[in-house]
Amino acid sequence: MNKPYYIAEIGQAHEGSLGILHSYIDALATTGVDAVKFQMHIATAESSVYEPFRVKFSYEDATRFDYWKRMEFKLDQWKEIKKHCEEVGLDFICSPFSNLAVDWLEEIGVKYYKIGSGEVTNLLLLQKIVQTGKPIILSSGMSSYEELDKTVAFLKEAKAEFSILQCTTSYPTQPEQYGFNVLRELKERYQVKIGFSDHSSTIAANIAAIALGAEILEFHAVFDKRMFGPDAKSSLTIDEIKQLVQDGNMISKALHHPVDKNKNEAFFEIKNIFEKSLAVNKNLPKDHIITFHDLESKKPKGYGIDATEYQKVVGKKLAKDISAWQFLNEEDLIP
Repeated sequence: MNKPYYIAEIGQAHEGSLGILHSYIDALATTGVDAVKFQMHIATAESSVYEPFRVKFSYEDATRFDYWKRMEFKLDQWKEIKKHCEEVGLDFICSPFSNLAVDWLEEIGVKYYKIGSGEVTNLLLLQKIVQTGKPIILSSGMSSYEELDKTVAFLKEAKAEFSILQCTTSYPTQPEQYGFNVLRELKERYQVKIGFSDHSSTIAANIAAIALGAEILEFHAVFDKRMFGPDAKSSLTIDEIKQLVQDGNMISKALHHPVDKNKNEAFFEIKNIFEKSLAVNKNLPKDHIITFHDLESKKPKGYGIDATEYQKVVGKKLAKDISAWQFLNEEDLIP
Protein backbone atom coordinates (compact mmCIF):
# COMPACT_ATOMS: atom_id res chain seq x y z
CA MET A 1 0.00 0.00 0.00
CA ASN A 2 1.24 3.50 -0.88
CA LYS A 3 1.34 5.51 2.31
CA PRO A 4 3.54 8.16 3.89
CA TYR A 5 6.65 7.18 5.79
CA TYR A 6 5.82 8.12 9.39
CA ILE A 7 8.66 9.27 11.64
CA ALA A 8 7.90 9.88 15.32
CA GLU A 9 10.63 11.96 16.88
CA ILE A 10 11.44 11.23 20.50
CA GLY A 11 14.11 13.90 20.32
CA GLN A 12 14.72 15.22 23.82
CA ALA A 13 11.40 14.03 25.29
CA HIS A 14 13.32 11.38 27.26
CA GLU A 15 14.87 14.14 29.42
CA GLY A 16 18.11 12.19 29.66
CA SER A 17 16.42 9.11 31.13
CA LEU A 18 17.05 5.76 29.46
CA GLY A 19 13.96 4.34 31.13
CA ILE A 20 11.72 7.02 29.68
CA LEU A 21 13.38 6.69 26.28
CA HIS A 22 12.76 2.94 26.10
CA SER A 23 9.17 3.42 27.24
CA TYR A 24 8.67 5.78 24.30
CA ILE A 25 9.93 3.12 21.90
CA ASP A 26 7.44 0.58 23.26
CA ALA A 27 4.58 3.07 23.16
CA LEU A 28 5.32 4.20 19.60
CA ALA A 29 5.53 0.61 18.42
CA THR A 30 1.76 0.39 19.01
CA THR A 31 0.89 3.40 16.83
CA GLY A 32 1.75 2.17 13.33
CA VAL A 33 4.66 4.56 12.71
CA ASP A 34 7.56 3.34 10.58
CA ALA A 35 10.44 4.87 12.47
CA VAL A 36 11.52 6.62 15.62
CA LYS A 37 13.96 9.47 15.41
CA PHE A 38 16.50 10.54 17.97
CA GLN A 39 19.00 13.34 18.29
CA MET A 40 22.55 12.37 19.12
CA HIS A 41 24.15 15.11 21.16
CA ILE A 42 27.77 14.85 22.23
CA ALA A 43 28.19 18.17 24.00
CA THR A 44 31.95 18.59 23.80
CA ALA A 45 31.94 17.84 20.04
CA GLU A 46 29.01 20.04 19.01
CA SER A 47 28.63 22.87 21.49
CA SER A 48 30.32 25.23 23.92
CA VAL A 49 29.46 27.12 27.07
CA TYR A 50 28.74 30.14 24.87
CA GLU A 51 25.70 28.57 23.18
CA PRO A 52 22.55 30.44 24.29
CA PHE A 53 19.25 28.77 25.11
CA ARG A 54 16.73 28.81 22.26
CA VAL A 55 14.07 29.09 24.97
CA LYS A 56 14.98 29.38 28.64
CA PHE A 57 12.90 26.41 29.72
CA SER A 58 15.20 24.52 32.09
CA TYR A 59 15.11 24.66 35.86
CA GLU A 60 18.18 22.46 36.26
CA ASP A 61 20.58 23.40 33.46
CA ALA A 62 22.59 26.57 33.96
CA THR A 63 23.62 26.63 30.28
CA ARG A 64 22.56 25.07 27.01
CA PHE A 65 25.85 23.15 27.10
CA ASP A 66 24.82 21.65 30.46
CA TYR A 67 21.52 20.62 28.90
CA TRP A 68 23.24 18.78 26.07
CA LYS A 69 25.50 17.03 28.58
CA ARG A 70 22.42 15.85 30.46
CA MET A 71 20.88 14.57 27.21
CA GLU A 72 23.89 12.41 26.34
CA PHE A 73 24.02 8.62 26.27
CA LYS A 74 27.06 6.40 25.95
CA LEU A 75 27.80 4.52 22.73
CA ASP A 76 26.85 1.17 24.27
CA GLN A 77 23.56 2.64 25.45
CA TRP A 78 22.85 3.87 21.93
CA LYS A 79 23.47 0.38 20.61
CA GLU A 80 20.83 -0.95 23.00
CA ILE A 81 18.42 1.75 21.90
CA LYS A 82 18.85 0.77 18.25
CA LYS A 83 18.46 -2.91 19.15
CA HIS A 84 15.21 -2.17 20.99
CA CYS A 85 13.85 -0.34 17.94
CA GLU A 86 14.60 -3.33 15.74
CA GLU A 87 12.98 -5.73 18.21
CA VAL A 88 9.66 -3.85 18.00
CA GLY A 89 9.82 -3.36 14.21
CA LEU A 90 10.79 0.31 14.06
CA ASP A 91 13.50 1.90 11.93
CA PHE A 92 16.15 3.70 13.97
CA ILE A 93 16.78 7.19 12.60
CA CYS A 94 18.98 9.80 14.17
CA SER A 95 20.10 13.39 13.67
CA PRO A 96 23.82 13.85 14.34
CA PHE A 97 25.11 17.24 15.38
CA SER A 98 28.81 16.50 15.10
CA ASN A 99 31.17 14.41 13.00
CA LEU A 100 31.84 12.30 16.07
CA ALA A 101 28.12 11.52 16.26
CA VAL A 102 28.28 10.26 12.65
CA ASP A 103 31.11 7.92 13.62
CA TRP A 104 29.01 6.57 16.48
CA LEU A 105 25.93 6.17 14.29
CA GLU A 106 27.90 4.25 11.70
CA GLU A 107 29.12 1.89 14.41
CA ILE A 108 25.53 1.52 15.63
CA GLY A 109 24.16 1.00 12.11
CA VAL A 110 21.71 3.86 11.58
CA LYS A 111 19.29 3.39 8.64
CA TYR A 112 18.83 7.04 7.58
CA TYR A 113 20.41 10.30 8.58
CA LYS A 114 18.07 13.17 9.43
CA ILE A 115 19.58 16.62 9.02
CA GLY A 116 18.09 19.20 11.36
CA SER A 117 17.19 22.64 10.05
CA GLY A 118 20.22 24.23 11.71
CA GLU A 119 22.65 21.88 9.93
CA VAL A 120 21.52 22.38 6.31
CA THR A 121 24.45 24.69 5.56
CA ASN A 122 26.95 22.64 7.59
CA LEU A 123 28.78 21.18 4.60
CA LEU A 124 31.47 19.68 6.84
CA LEU A 125 28.87 17.52 8.57
CA LEU A 126 27.07 16.79 5.29
CA GLN A 127 30.32 15.66 3.67
CA LYS A 128 30.90 13.28 6.59
CA ILE A 129 27.40 11.85 6.15
CA VAL A 130 27.64 11.66 2.35
CA GLN A 131 30.71 9.46 2.74
CA THR A 132 28.60 6.86 4.57
CA GLY A 133 26.40 6.32 1.51
CA LYS A 134 23.26 6.33 3.67
CA PRO A 135 20.05 8.10 2.59
CA ILE A 136 19.54 11.61 3.97
CA ILE A 137 16.36 13.38 5.06
CA LEU A 138 16.87 17.13 5.02
CA SER A 139 14.76 19.60 7.02
CA SER A 140 14.47 23.01 5.40
CA GLY A 141 13.13 25.00 8.36
CA MET A 142 15.72 27.77 8.60
CA SER A 143 16.86 27.80 4.98
CA SER A 144 16.21 30.14 2.10
CA TYR A 145 16.05 28.75 -1.42
CA GLU A 146 19.50 30.22 -2.06
CA GLU A 147 20.88 28.15 0.82
CA LEU A 148 18.91 25.06 -0.15
CA ASP A 149 20.08 25.34 -3.76
CA LYS A 150 23.71 25.22 -2.62
CA THR A 151 23.13 22.24 -0.33
CA VAL A 152 21.09 20.36 -2.92
CA ALA A 153 23.77 20.98 -5.54
CA PHE A 154 26.36 19.68 -3.07
CA LEU A 155 24.33 16.51 -2.40
CA LYS A 156 23.56 15.89 -6.07
CA GLU A 157 27.19 16.31 -7.04
CA ALA A 158 28.05 13.71 -4.40
CA LYS A 159 25.29 11.46 -5.84
CA ALA A 160 23.68 11.27 -2.40
CA GLU A 161 20.19 9.86 -1.99
CA PHE A 162 18.13 12.50 -0.20
CA SER A 163 14.67 13.89 0.45
CA ILE A 164 13.55 17.31 1.72
CA LEU A 165 10.97 18.22 4.35
CA GLN A 166 9.08 21.49 4.57
CA CYS A 167 9.58 22.60 8.14
CA THR A 168 8.94 25.77 10.08
CA THR A 169 11.24 26.35 13.01
CA SER A 170 8.60 27.74 15.33
CA TYR A 171 7.27 25.96 18.41
CA PRO A 172 4.37 25.37 18.20
CA THR A 173 3.89 26.37 14.57
CA GLN A 174 0.82 28.50 13.83
CA PRO A 175 -1.41 27.85 10.78
CA GLU A 176 -0.12 30.89 8.92
CA GLN A 177 3.38 29.44 9.27
CA TYR A 178 2.77 25.90 7.95
CA GLY A 179 3.98 26.78 4.45
CA PHE A 180 1.98 24.12 2.62
CA ASN A 181 2.73 25.92 -0.66
CA VAL A 182 6.38 24.99 -0.17
CA LEU A 183 5.61 21.27 -0.54
CA ARG A 184 4.86 21.66 -4.24
CA GLU A 185 7.66 24.19 -4.68
CA LEU A 186 10.20 21.75 -3.24
CA LYS A 187 8.93 18.93 -5.47
CA GLU A 188 9.05 21.04 -8.63
CA ARG A 189 12.36 22.68 -7.80
CA TYR A 190 14.38 19.64 -6.75
CA GLN A 191 12.51 16.60 -8.12
CA VAL A 192 13.09 14.51 -4.99
CA LYS A 193 10.85 12.89 -2.41
CA ILE A 194 9.32 15.57 -0.20
CA GLY A 195 7.62 15.64 3.18
CA PHE A 196 6.42 17.68 6.13
CA SER A 197 8.22 18.10 9.44
CA ASP A 198 5.55 19.17 11.88
CA HIS A 199 5.73 21.31 14.99
CA SER A 200 2.05 22.31 15.06
CA SER A 201 0.92 19.81 17.70
CA THR A 202 -2.08 18.98 15.49
CA ILE A 203 -3.24 15.96 13.54
CA ALA A 204 -4.93 18.25 11.02
CA ALA A 205 -1.71 19.83 9.72
CA ASN A 206 -0.24 16.42 8.98
CA ILE A 207 -3.37 15.15 7.24
CA ALA A 208 -3.44 18.28 5.07
CA ALA A 209 0.23 17.75 4.21
CA ILE A 210 -0.56 14.21 3.01
CA ALA A 211 -3.37 15.52 0.83
CA LEU A 212 -0.94 18.06 -0.64
CA GLY A 213 1.66 15.45 -1.56
CA ALA A 214 3.84 14.84 1.49
CA GLU A 215 5.52 11.44 1.18
CA ILE A 216 7.24 11.63 4.57
CA LEU A 217 5.74 12.88 7.83
CA GLU A 218 7.84 13.72 10.87
CA PHE A 219 6.38 14.86 14.18
CA HIS A 220 7.48 15.04 17.79
CA ALA A 221 6.08 12.50 20.24
CA VAL A 222 5.25 13.12 23.88
CA PHE A 223 3.30 11.24 26.55
CA ASP A 224 1.56 14.44 27.65
CA LYS A 225 1.82 17.97 26.28
CA ARG A 226 2.08 19.31 29.82
CA MET A 227 5.41 17.56 30.35
CA PHE A 228 8.68 19.40 30.91
CA GLY A 229 10.87 20.13 27.91
CA PRO A 230 11.29 22.51 24.95
CA ASP A 231 9.23 20.48 22.47
CA ALA A 232 6.34 19.14 24.57
CA LYS A 233 3.82 21.78 23.49
CA SER A 234 4.76 21.22 19.83
CA SER A 235 4.31 17.45 19.92
CA LEU A 236 1.62 14.85 19.35
CA THR A 237 0.61 12.44 22.10
CA ILE A 238 0.82 8.69 21.57
CA ASP A 239 -2.95 8.47 21.06
CA GLU A 240 -2.86 11.35 18.57
CA ILE A 241 -0.08 9.64 16.63
CA LYS A 242 -2.11 6.44 16.46
CA GLN A 243 -5.08 8.43 15.12
CA LEU A 244 -2.87 10.28 12.65
CA VAL A 245 -1.47 7.06 11.19
CA GLN A 246 -4.95 5.57 10.87
CA ASP A 247 -6.41 8.66 9.21
CA GLY A 248 -3.31 9.33 7.15
CA ASN A 249 -3.33 5.85 5.66
CA MET A 250 -6.99 6.25 4.78
CA ILE A 251 -6.38 9.58 3.03
CA SER A 252 -3.32 8.22 1.25
CA LYS A 253 -5.27 5.22 0.01
CA ALA A 254 -7.97 7.54 -1.33
CA LEU A 255 -5.38 9.65 -3.14
CA HIS A 256 -3.95 6.58 -4.84
CA HIS A 257 -7.37 5.41 -6.05
CA PRO A 258 -8.74 8.15 -8.33
CA VAL A 259 -12.40 7.87 -9.25
CA ASP A 260 -13.57 8.07 -12.86
CA LYS A 261 -16.88 9.90 -12.71
CA ASN A 262 -17.75 8.58 -16.18
CA LYS A 263 -17.74 5.00 -14.94
CA ASN A 264 -20.83 4.58 -12.80
CA GLU A 265 -21.98 1.11 -13.82
CA ALA A 266 -21.57 -0.08 -10.26
CA PHE A 267 -24.36 2.28 -9.21
CA PHE A 268 -26.91 1.10 -11.80
CA GLU A 269 -29.17 -0.77 -9.39
CA ILE A 270 -29.07 1.82 -6.64
CA LYS A 271 -29.63 4.60 -9.18
CA ASN A 272 -32.90 2.95 -10.16
CA ILE A 273 -33.98 3.02 -6.52
CA PHE A 274 -33.04 6.64 -5.88
CA GLU A 275 -33.90 8.15 -9.23
CA LYS A 276 -37.54 8.91 -10.02
CA SER A 277 -40.38 8.60 -12.49
CA LEU A 278 -43.00 11.19 -13.35
CA ALA A 279 -46.42 11.07 -11.66
CA VAL A 280 -49.38 13.43 -11.39
CA ASN A 281 -50.26 15.10 -8.09
CA LYS A 282 -54.03 15.34 -8.58
CA ASN A 283 -56.91 13.65 -10.39
CA LEU A 284 -56.80 14.78 -14.02
CA PRO A 285 -59.44 14.21 -16.73
CA LYS A 286 -58.93 13.02 -20.30
CA ASP A 287 -57.82 15.81 -22.69
CA HIS A 288 -56.34 17.82 -19.78
CA ILE A 289 -53.28 19.73 -20.91
CA ILE A 290 -50.48 18.96 -18.48
CA THR A 291 -48.78 21.85 -16.70
CA PHE A 292 -45.65 21.91 -14.57
CA HIS A 293 -47.83 22.22 -11.47
CA ASP A 294 -49.57 18.90 -12.24
CA LEU A 295 -46.39 16.88 -11.94
CA GLU A 296 -44.52 15.12 -9.17
CA SER A 297 -41.49 12.79 -9.23
CA LYS A 298 -41.70 9.49 -7.36
CA LYS A 299 -39.40 6.58 -6.67
CA PRO A 300 -38.42 4.28 -8.24
CA LYS A 301 -37.19 4.95 -11.73
CA GLY A 302 -38.69 2.89 -14.55
CA TYR A 303 -42.36 2.96 -13.55
CA GLY A 304 -43.14 6.07 -15.53
CA ILE A 305 -41.52 8.57 -17.83
CA ASP A 306 -38.11 9.59 -16.39
CA ALA A 307 -38.33 12.71 -14.24
CA THR A 308 -35.53 14.15 -16.36
CA GLU A 309 -38.01 14.24 -19.30
CA TYR A 310 -40.63 16.44 -17.63
CA GLN A 311 -40.22 19.28 -20.14
CA LYS A 312 -41.38 17.00 -22.97
CA VAL A 313 -44.55 16.22 -21.01
CA VAL A 314 -45.62 19.77 -20.18
CA GLY A 315 -48.21 20.92 -22.74
CA LYS A 316 -49.24 17.40 -23.77
CA LYS A 317 -52.88 16.21 -23.60
CA LEU A 318 -53.95 13.23 -21.52
CA ALA A 319 -55.29 10.30 -23.51
CA LYS A 320 -57.40 9.16 -20.54
CA ASP A 321 -58.41 10.01 -17.01
CA ILE A 322 -55.57 9.57 -14.53
CA SER A 323 -55.71 9.45 -10.73
CA ALA A 324 -53.67 11.46 -8.27
CA TRP A 325 -50.16 10.07 -7.56
CA GLN A 326 -50.39 7.66 -10.51
CA PHE A 327 -47.24 7.22 -12.58
CA LEU A 328 -47.36 8.91 -15.99
CA ASN A 329 -46.39 6.83 -19.02
CA GLU A 330 -46.19 7.50 -22.77
CA GLU A 331 -49.49 5.64 -23.42
CA ASP A 332 -51.23 8.09 -21.09
CA LEU A 333 -50.48 10.94 -23.48
CA ILE A 334 -51.84 11.90 -26.89
CA PRO A 335 -48.85 11.99 -29.28
